[in-house]
Amino acid sequence: MNVGVGVFRSTKEPYMRVHHEHVLGLLLRPGFIEVGSRRSAMRRITYDAGEMALCPRHVEQWLGTGDLERLGLGISDAALTAACDGMSGEIDLCRKYKLVDPRVGALVAAVNAERVAGFPSGRLFLDSVEQALAVALVEGHAVRPRSVPMYRGGLTPARLRRVTELVHAKIESELTLHEIAESADVSKAHFSQMFRKSAGESPI
Repeated sequence: MNVGVGVFRSTKEPYMRVHHEHVLGLLLRPGFIEVGSRRSAMRRITYDAGEMALCPRHVEQWLGTGDLERLGLGISDAALTAACDGMSGEIDLCRKYKLVDPRVGALVAAVNAERVAGFPSGRLFLDSVEQALAVALVEGHAVRPRSVPMYRGGLTPARLRRVTELVHAKIESELTLHEIAESADVSKAHFSQMFRKSAGESPI
């Protein structure tokens, strides 16, 4: 997951922007921006601090004058595909100039708090939050919502043991969610669902 802060200021002429990945935006302070699908049909959108927007990839969007500071979270195709348990085909998300979703908001706020602290939890934290965001976005904001598999049981004892051994072996290193899921021989989305059910039985 790419994380960055963008600032939008006054511009002499509107310009076109196209995101190459799905981007979740969190407004860091009150502000506004002129935006539209066509240069001749732009409108001003005003935001309060803490409001969110969802900008799908490959969608042309005209931007004009603005006074905006936004935290942007780029959600990868890999995370969205994993949220569908590897189903083939691209996942398209809906454009939302103002996204209201408490579940997504809580996850984005956690990333912002991590950013402000200097990212002390490392890549594993960001990978985990990206996967949770991908599941929430697929469930609630996909153009054609797909059902995300629900897993009733946790990791098998053998898989949980392999995960535990990997974490202990690399306790001084920075592990990624992909590496941990790979050690259990499951997808990242599958691992996230199953590990939560297993954690109470045998915490790492």
